[in-house]
Amino acid sequence: MSTAEKLQLMEDLWQDLSTEEAEVASPAWHGEVLNERERLTSSGEEKFIDWEVAKKQLREELS
Repeated sequence: MSTAEKLQLMEDLWQDLSTEEAEVASPAWHGEVLNERERLTSSGEEKFIDWEVAKKQLREELS
């Protein structure tokens, strides 16, 4: 199977899976992580930054 065919298959699979969200339950820890992030954001311990700024910071950390 060529790379292009594999990518197309992945896209087709993702499209199919993403339309059936009710069939796949998120694990409990997903909710726990989201709740903790909400708490940190609400308390001011964590803040959102611009996506472009975040990418720049990550690139600097990795170089």
